[in-house]
Amino acid sequence: MHPARPFLETDTATLITRARAHPFALVCTTDGRRIHAAHAPVLLDETDGNPVLRFHLSTANAATSALMAGSNALIVFTGDHAYVSPDWYGQDDQVGTWNYLSVEAEGPVTHLDDAGATRLLDDLSALFEAGLSPKPTWTRAKMTPGRFEAMLPGIRAFSLAPSRFEGITKLSQNKPQSARDGVITALSAFEDSIAIASHMRKIRS
Repeated sequence: MHPARPFLETDTATLITRARAHPFALVCTTDGRRIHAAHAPVLLDETDGNPVLRFHLSTANAATSALMAGSNALIVFTGDHAYVSPDWYGQDDQVGTWNYLSVEAEGPVTHLDDAGATRLLDDLSALFEAGLSPKPTWTRAKMTPGRFEAMLPGIRAFSLAPSRFEGITKLSQNKPQSARDGVITALSAFEDSIAIASHMRKIRS
């Protein structure tokens, strides 16, 4: 989708909240010949109010090799999204589209050492294990001594302080309120589209 100006999102707090809500992201990079993409869970921290992203990839991944060679990374978070039928606008000569939320973070990466990689993995486990309560929390202390250290070379961990941090908030803002109301009502009837309908209600004109 073209990032039309009415849909451009630059509010840092909004983008941070959105990225944290959808942490499984697409990491893109290039080796000068090919573009490489890898999916990874991405943790988003804040330093003096600025976002810092941490992630890891398999050592054998081509994207890892490109990053280790100095390539920038583009990390894309895809948030809630839904198809919009032209029937819902109550207007003639409309076409189907897609409403969605996204975040893009772009910039150079820093390779983390073993201690940094270990902290990242511990933080990832703590975050996602917390969401599985009441299951007892898994930690690497449950592993056989030495096994974690033996496995650690299989990944490379990175941090990224974005030079560009923006996203898209495309929620039919370019349509009259009557048309937006029709879309909200229609989307609310579908379980997998309720979230987008809720976002649309929050920016009613």
